[in-house]
Amino acid sequence: MQEIQANSLQPKLGLRAASFLVISVIIGSGVFKKIAPMAQELGTPWLILFCWLIAGIVSLAGALCTAELVSMYPNSGGEYNYFQKIYGRFFSFMYGWASFTVIKTAAISALAYIFAQSLNSLFPLPVLDLDVTFLGLHLFENLSIKLLAALLIVLLTMLNYRGVLFAERLSSVLTYAMLIAIAFFLIVGLSSKHGSITNLTTAAKGVATDLNGWTLMKAMFLASLGAFWGYDGWNNIAFIGEEIKNPKRNLPLALGLGTLGVMAVYVLINFVFLYVLPIDYFIQLNETPNKIAAVEVAGQISGTVGMVLVACLILVTTLNSTNSSILMSARMLYAMARDKTFFKQAESVHPKYNTPDKALFIQAFWAILLVFSGSFDQLTDMLVFAAFLFYAATAVGLIYLRIKAPTAERGYKVIGYPVVPILFLLFCVTICVMTLINQPYEALMGMALIASGLPVYWWLRREE
Repeated sequence: MQEIQANSLQPKLGLRAASFLVISVIIGSGVFKKIAPMAQELGTPWLILFCWLIAGIVSLAGALCTAELVSMYPNSGGEYNYFQKIYGRFFSFMYGWASFTVIKTAAISALAYIFAQSLNSLFPLPVLDLDVTFLGLHLFENLSIKLLAALLIVLLTMLNYRGVLFAERLSSVLTYAMLIAIAFFLIVGLSSKHGSITNLTTAAKGVATDLNGWTLMKAMFLASLGAFWGYDGWNNIAFIGEEIKNPKRNLPLALGLGTLGVMAVYVLINFVFLYVLPIDYFIQLNETPNKIAAVEVAGQISGTVGMVLVACLILVTTLNSTNSSILMSARMLYAMARDKTFFKQAESVHPKYNTPDKALFIQAFWAILLVFSGSFDQLTDMLVFAAFLFYAATAVGLIYLRIKAPTAERGYKVIGYPVVPILFLLFCVTICVMTLINQPYEALMGMALIASGLPVYWWLRREE
């Protein structure tokens, strides 16, 4: 009995803490940076706002589907846990391996990368660029940024090693600071003398804005990759199901409330961006990868002071989101190891801090390797493609369980069934197909990393 307790994670977090973790893990870097590539694709301000709104609605639909399954199976591991109940051991392993190799670790890497870029805008780092290429990857391009990102991952991993309550309290403080700063930015932006409604109604110059039919659909889905990166992470709270008090009630509530709050914030922030500056500015900004749209908008509103303040805001949000991602994602590796579908070392729970200590360090090691493997946009496009493959499986699994086990206990039932899960499924499939057509390198790289789990699964089965 004592050994079971030593290897178990205990419930410590209530609804407020869980909701704040949902918000903190979602609001990271995407909303501050992705408007530039989205402007390049769409060329029209209202289409950008529409894209953020649609991405939010789709993410909310995904969160509601996840909430029903999590209310049935509220243990650590999130999708890994309920995929095992629905599809079996092999499929749940493939999801867990995909999360380890690309989905969750790439999110950590991308967030840390933007943190480093934001700090660089405040305190310029030495320019370190080494021309070293391996398998087409520029490993040491923007080396100073990558080194700083790696250092952040190490420091936050050490913080989470010391305990979930300590890490959650840091997340709560940072989330309060972030929301206050965002509210201040919105108020100042909307009252700025630089703002103009004309900017919101004027299409870009020199860019094809007569989008219709297939061209409009293609542009919307390419732009959606950026928006979905901004919303990614809404499902992470399910990874710490065992550490949530009354999880059958609090997990679905946290998922729904957190995602709705983020959706409102994202649409308002992008409204301010497009109100203050014309869309042509963001298209030009897309050619300068180390510049961040939110910082440039703040510079227009209040000069250097504004740029510094917004750069500090982005530091807080990316620090917060990176911390929350590290905290929650490692729990899935722990759950896998406990089920003998991951390296057995990750099953370790620290006797004093009650954290999955070795899972945290394994996750950090791979996330740092991903930092050096590519650029911010490559990482985010790759993880969005991989994530939506498995989001589709969530929708299918929900429908399957409604048919197979209609009387099973559910702490929450998705609103609008079966329309909501079916529409979410169709959208997931479309995103994956469009990414394969338009971003084949990122899609194939994501698939290759997922497929690398096949020999690992075979090897782990041999050890049983």
